[in-house]
Amino acid sequence: MPARALNAHAILRTLDLMIDGPVKWGQPIRSRAPGIFVVEQSTPDALAMLEITAIRAWVDRVPSFQLDGKRPEPAAVADRLRSFWLPGQHILYVGRSTKSLGARVGALYGTPLGDRRPHPGGHWLKTLKGVENLRVWWAETDAPEEYEDGIITAIAETVTPEERKALPDQSLILPWANLESVGGEKRQTGLTGTLLDPEAPAPVKPGAKPATGAKSSTRTTAARSTTTTRSTTTRATGTSRATTTRAAASSSKAAPPPTLVTASGYAALKRELDDLTNVQRPEVILRVKLARELGDLKENADYTAARNEQSFLEGRVQALEQMLKHAQVIDADHTGEVVLGSTVEVLVEGDAATFHIVGSTEADPGSGRISNASPVGRALMGHRAGDVVEIVTPARTLHYTIVDVRLTEG
Repeated sequence: MPARALNAHAILRTLDLMIDGPVKWGQPIRSRAPGIFVVEQSTPDALAMLEITAIRAWVDRVPSFQLDGKRPEPAAVADRLRSFWLPGQHILYVGRSTKSLGARVGALYGTPLGDRRPHPGGHWLKTLKGVENLRVWWAETDAPEEYEDGIITAIAETVTPEERKALPDQSLILPWANLESVGGEKRQTGLTGTLLDPEAPAPVKPGAKPATGAKSSTRTTAARSTTTTRSTTTRATGTSRATTTRAAASSSKAAPPPTLVTASGYAALKRELDDLTNVQRPEVILRVKLARELGDLKENADYTAARNEQSFLEGRVQALEQMLKHAQVIDADHTGEVVLGSTVEVLVEGDAATFHIVGSTEADPGSGRISNASPVGRALMGHRAGDVVEIVTPARTLHYTIVDVRLTEG
């Protein structure tokens, strides 16, 4: 059988799994066991047949929806979705559950397009014309993550070089409605904010009355101009209408604090990210592939170790990307005061010590690099040479006499 002709049944069979199904989209799966499931079209389409009205409703009801950083027209969203279509492929989505297949697939069916809960996986499927004609296969297994990875890899291997070149993101080949790999690597689609904030009030049509028993979320102050509001897009006018939300403290909660770093620390974070993405990631992907070829995934210790390494690597990549995204580089001026980026020489009860004051992401107490948020770092901040700083510890009170303050070199 040609690789391109592989459908859900054929791929599941090659993995020696006990196959069940199919059922038509929307019909329940009778399984409470962990396992994997596959959503496919019985006859592959050369182009994605999309329902523009569903896409328009999706964009209208999610105020944060953006395409390449801008509020999009539904037609532009449809074009972007089509650009990820793999011609001739049966399989459109692969999912898993570590608890109950029936519950997971039911949640997939029941989550409206744009909602974050109960399960937004595969939400691109709901933009298709004739979604009700899709089929769902499943197989119970105690190793759902490993088998999901095996299926996705098998699909990627059927994609021709020409088809890969046509994709907007050529580095990550996934079934059309899968937006991230098993290891957590996300597909670069240009679509952001496509799911509603679970804490945001549900959009209402202009003129609609609040539900019975609902409390108004409006908060007023003596100065009306300080009322916290959020704008939601109304379909009737296409303009932004101010609607009330929760207190400013809640909105500030959503904004992560800046990552304070020195210039050298920022450069070190970038070097680490570059090494992980361009050197270590390809190596661990190769190890996963080679280990997979050794045999049964469930009993394959080499595969499990390689996948754990890949998961750790992808987690670190995401953490570094967030640090760099929210980094605030401190350009320390030599004013004589202890600031982020200072090297401080002190006498502690007569013993000499040297500290480099850095951000929390750069801290390494063993080499004298202490965070500005640590007890000692926080106490030293703002002081000058000659000052005596008292630091209270659980065991005793220490006195740090500052001998010299200078900018850290390098």
